[in-house]
Amino acid sequence: MKKELLITVGLCLCFVILNAQQNLDGLSWRKVACSMPDTWYGTEQAKHIADKVLLYQTEIGGWPKNTNFHTNVNSEEMSKIRTSGIGATFDNEATIMEMRFLAKIYTHRKEEKYRNSFLKAFNYILYAQYDNGGWPQFCPVRKGKSVAYSGHITYNDGAYVNIMNLLKDIYEDAPSLSPLELEEKIKKRARQAFDKGVECILKTQIQVNGLPTVWCAQHDEQTLKPAKARAYELPSFSGVESVGIVLLLMKIPNPSPEIIASIKGAVKWFDEHKIVDMKFERYRDEQGERNARLVPSKGERVWGRFYDLETEKPFVCDRDGVKKDNLNEIGKERRGGYTWYDSAPDKVLDAYPEWLMKITSKE
Repeated sequence: MKKELLITVGLCLCFVILNAQQNLDGLSWRKVACSMPDTWYGTEQAKHIADKVLLYQTEIGGWPKNTNFHTNVNSEEMSKIRTSGIGATFDNEATIMEMRFLAKIYTHRKEEKYRNSFLKAFNYILYAQYDNGGWPQFCPVRKGKSVAYSGHITYNDGAYVNIMNLLKDIYEDAPSLSPLELEEKIKKRARQAFDKGVECILKTQIQVNGLPTVWCAQHDEQTLKPAKARAYELPSFSGVESVGIVLLLMKIPNPSPEIIASIKGAVKWFDEHKIVDMKFERYRDEQGERNARLVPSKGERVWGRFYDLETEKPFVCDRDGVKKDNLNEIGKERRGGYTWYDSAPDKVLDAYPEWLMKITSKE
């Protein structure tokens, strides 16, 4: 009797712990969607949030960006977005993040509505893909001259790479998605979309004297040439967005000669365009406003976010669209409100020797 009582108390305690409300105040949606303790995704709290995510999935299948589903959302506004499809996007991890979140929920609850929502979003990814293999930032493309760039093939902020990594996880039946038990035809379609995506990556890589270098943050969806986005985001070599692309290509087993040449060309470009003994520093100035500067720092290195397509020198830019060589030449608002320099290419240079050894051993 005592043993049975202890078992009952233990089970009740486990139930209480499992369903305890986590304090989500101050957490980003990304943290909640992707990085909570695994058991949390089986709680009633997580289910409540997941049901909200389902409610705001647009009819076309994607989700709007910058929406904190774990907090209060504007139901009236979201209802308009859901039925119009205007807000469906891949920008700022939107749609891909919700899909990964729902896969976690389904792993614990096995309710078909979460799996069906995931598949609806998967079909949205396929629908949004251009015939040339690229993806726009928004689908449907936003209307208006000031946001025309939303139809460009978008590498900016990892939009393209996030899609590709998810497709790769789908066709490889990655552990995070395997509980969905996706049919072979789904995996095949994911592989086909991924392969088309790789083709587009290779076609958009900027060539200099016939040699592959890196990419622009966005490329024209028709010509595939580097394209402009916002006023201060001009056609250029991208020292930041290109990083995720190269790391993605490095994950491909048995890469083709074209992929190998692409990676080697990008690595060479990164190595030749590093800014040594400097770091990018963000700070609050005497007025308490955001500001930024490049400061000497022995042993460190950074890369410009943008490099001129003619001179291959880094530049910065204000909202007037005029290129400048120095951070101090642009206004404080843009100077402190944008990541003009970054050390992200170090990830590529650090990973390159091991990747090169791996492919060399197979030759």
